Amino acid sequence: MIKRVFINFMVWTAAIPVFAANPMLTDYTETQCQGSAMPYPSPKTPREIPDSLSPVFLNHIGRHGARFYSSSKFTTSVIRLLDKADSMKTITASGRELKHLCHQIIKVTAGRWGALDSLGMAEQRAIASRTFATFPNLFDGTKISALSSYVPRCIASMDEFTHQLARLNNKVEIYTSSGRQNNALVRPWTDDREYKDFIASDEWQRVYEEFVSQSAPSSIAPRLLGKSFQLSVGETQDFAINVYKIISGCASIGLRVNAGKFITSEEYNSLWSIENLHHYLTHSASTLSQAPMELASRLLLNLIDTFQDAVEGTMQYSAVLRFGHAETLMPLLALMRLKDCYYMTNYFDTVGLHWKDFIVVPMASNLQMSLLKSKNGRLYVRVDLNETPIPLIPGRSEIYTPWNEAKEYLTRCLPIHLQP
Repeated sequence: MIKRVFINFMVWTAAIPVFAANPMLTDYTETQCQGSAMPYPSPKTPREIPDSLSPVFLNHIGRHGARFYSSSKFTTSVIRLLDKADSMKTITASGRELKHLCHQIIKVTAGRWGALDSLGMAEQRAIASRTFATFPNLFDGTKISALSSYVPRCIASMDEFTHQLARLNNKVEIYTSSGRQNNALVRPWTDDREYKDFIASDEWQRVYEEFVSQSAPSSIAPRLLGKSFQLSVGETQDFAINVYKIISGCASIGLRVNAGKFITSEEYNSLWSIENLHHYLTHSASTLSQAPMELASRLLLNLIDTFQDAVEGTMQYSAVLRFGHAETLMPLLALMRLKDCYYMTNYFDTVGLHWKDFIVVPMASNLQMSLLKSKNGRLYVRVDLNETPIPLIPGRSEIYTPWNEAKEYLTRCLPIHLQP
């Protein structure tokens, strides 16, 4: 009897670590777990500028709006396994529902993979309208410049944004540009050798793959394909990640889906954390490499230069707008060390607690930096991330930073070889 009690006690105590709460686990909402595929979180209240300040110039860097799935590879991969499970008669009811959802996605997206959808168009028009309301004098009898990457969804985002400005005031002159000549600013990863070498290395991939092996839930495949359906560990993980890709992108194409039919909240959070870490390692600041963050060096230098031209009165445009990708903004926001967009650690399982792609780069995410003049002639810079004012300089709380201090700080953010 004593021996049995002792054994039961040892079993019970051994089980404690298994059921103890993991402090690194997240508990984000279903909407937040959509990550970078989350539709744009429109601000709840209009932005205001004090009467003591007048807008002089605006720099805007935006991601394209909500889009259709970038490719069919995720739906194709999942359907292939669901079809196989169906033929083997192991597929579950939830698996059949997912199969129907995949075919629905394919039908809705046919011929439009990666294209800006109606929601994305509406997002850009709404941001343009609110920008016009905040800085009306910058779009009245003035000239503005807009550029985009060569990718159609970015061109379409630029067109929707600028078209809305023209609808609100047709006295504005708009000059637009799109194409590979803009790569250095909005698609720098296509030509940067140091970055390509980093991506080709196994340094970040080891970290990522280890995290996948620890975090990818093994319970999704049997729930959808059936308990007797045989998959390797790697195939089980890939299936779970592909299911996440499918579910997380539905809102951006206007499909209402109850994720709980297919995955639990805990599984959704785990899969989000995998995608989030991938974004972090490959396009933000990390202890592994400066190359992803420094992709935005030319863009930041361009922001400084255009501000300086506006300060000196040699800038012909009242606003310069740039339209790119999530991969355009992530490096820039990290390079500038902006709040919630820069996190350095050697403990990569903590990333999801401190760096969240649904905050940094939801669909249509944008950074607006405005130059404002006080009544006594002093110039200030204000930074708005997704139309919410944030401090420019870490450790400080003020929203309006004197131009000279802002320029000095932004210049120090540049790599040494680009600093004057």
